[in-house]
Amino acid sequence: MRILVLTRYSDLGSSSRYRFFQYLPYFKSLGWKITVHSLLGDNYIHHLYFQKKLPINEIIKNYITRFSFLLQKKNFDLIWLQQEGFPWIPAGMESWFLKSKIPFVVDHDDAFFHRYDMNKYSLIKKLLGKKIDKIMNIAEVVTVGNQYLAERAIQNKAKNVKILPTVIDIDKYSVKTEAETQELFTIGWVGSPPNSKYVKYIECELRDFCYQSNSIVHLIGSGIIELKEIPHKIISWNESTEVIEIRKFDVGIMPLIDSPWERGKCGFKLIQYMACGIPVIASPVGVNQELVTDGVNGFLAKTKDDWVKYLKILKNNPDLRKQMGLNGRKLVEDKFTLQINVPILTQILREAAFPN
Repeated sequence: MRILVLTRYSDLGSSSRYRFFQYLPYFKSLGWKITVHSLLGDNYIHHLYFQKKLPINEIIKNYITRFSFLLQKKNFDLIWLQQEGFPWIPAGMESWFLKSKIPFVVDHDDAFFHRYDMNKYSLIKKLLGKKIDKIMNIAEVVTVGNQYLAERAIQNKAKNVKILPTVIDIDKYSVKTEAETQELFTIGWVGSPPNSKYVKYIECELRDFCYQSNSIVHLIGSGIIELKEIPHKIISWNESTEVIEIRKFDVGIMPLIDSPWERGKCGFKLIQYMACGIPVIASPVGVNQELVTDGVNGFLAKTKDDWVKYLKILKNNPDLRKQMGLNGRKLVEDKFTLQINVPILTQILREAAFPN
């Protein structure tokens, strides 16, 4: 099978890395011919995460390259698309490039449609508010990371909607050992600079807890963030050390606000924590409520006071931390691994390219 893979980011972008790139070696081993084009490369990620200069010329060049690939789409059996072909370009033009005898599968792991239909500018809402819906409507298959995204696709009469969670390669993750326990009780978070704002959401609660206990907050990939009077360590994200750093956590956190954008998130950091045998505390928003069974593999903090309460419980109960961590690991092994998803996605792509 010949597949044109159109990702939003290079493999430096986590959504593209886990939703697309980690599958490619398996597909190539089947003899599939894979052609990849990433619209926004490493330089764009550096701009997004580290306030580097926006690579305008590179972006324009990549748009042109993508246009040229789609003009040659007859050379492929299938197009596998992340979210949309051309951000900020109206649906009519994009549909013209995508709508043809060559089927395409479009994937969503975030509520990107809200960047348009809830944009603060009325002109953007008018021109682009229905764009993602129209792309979903003409796709052969829409794959999504959770039920919230699935409901959007179904609402827009997508032909075929499949929920495919964001997963990890279980062979790259191992359960934390006693030797990895830090001197200070360690509260951990992993993410990207744009999402570090959610840590600020519980800043007061983290300060109260850390003030009362011998604790520290580890932030992987947050970039520069100010947490007043909270002992914390900012750790640069590196793919080769990410799992090692997560295993230093005593608890992994995922605070969120409850709004439409956050309901579209796939809870991936919770899956990473659990894969390392780390108990979790999360806001009960969107898919978090499906991943966290309260009191079994972690806690759902319904109020801000709950954050302090549950941190105290976990700090004072190492046996509970261990058991919750093992329960979380079991959940990941059963439902959220690359090894489970590969045959499922393989079948989805095959059937989309060659429907009966």
